Amino acid sequence: MIETETRLDVWLWRARFFKTRSIAAAFIVKRGVRVSRGGETRKISKPGTRIAIGDVASFALRSHIVTVRVVKPGTRRGPAAEAQTLYETLDGDRPGDADA
Repeated sequence: MIETETRLDVWLWRARFFKTRSIAAAFIVKRGVRVSRGGETRKISKPGTRIAIGDVASFALRSHIVTVRVVKPGTRRGPAAEAQTLYETLDGDRPGDADA
């Protein structure tokens, strides 16, 4: 069975936006992530919220806004090249690991 959803904190960690899952979870609780699905955008502040393929996530990372479309949920935190296949960048940048 192919997974089409995963927890937001796990996905951000697998996609290498954060070095640890706990940092990703704390970021979500403190700062929030905007998730768009089916034309509806909402601010997520719960790390366990499920995100799915096709969702668009936007969040402030360092000094810019990151906007990415979820391409796949992933199954592990792999190397950077593998992590970059989990999303499609919509803002023109390809951010790396962060301690946000």
